Amino acid sequence: MELTRRNAMILGAGALVATGLPVAVAAAAGDDQIAAFTGGAEMGSEGITLTAPEIAENGNTVPIEVSAPGATAIMVLALGNPTPPVATFNFGPLAASQNASTRIRLAGTQDVVAIAKLADGSFARASSTVKVTIGGCGG
Repeated sequence: MELTRRNAMILGAGALVATGLPVAVAAAAGDDQIAAFTGGAEMGSEGITLTAPEIAENGNTVPIEVSAPGATAIMVLALGNPTPPVATFNFGPLAASQNASTRIRLAGTQDVVAIAKLADGSFARASSTVKVTIGGCGG
């Protein structure tokens, strides 16, 4: 195949599209996980608190804390990671408090989302954008 200017432009456009596909696929995977967890129900913003740093110097260990009094389950997602689901915390009726803290790995600057299933069957959502200065997932 002869490499003409037209062929080079087509190859360049194809490469540009291919590099953007993983981001779109990861975002769709996050939306699918949210829909599976909530069953497509509407989500409010009251009843859940997500605490994450605004800037993380190292994406390998980003501390987060999530609290949702009266929740039966809390799901945490990192929407910019290759695999968005981070953790799901389930709370039984004898749980003293419905909060959890952990350290997560972030591939780069992205949104961290927490969704709580409350005892009355409703859902609450909180999100926080974390700017990562050094990547954690091979970045």
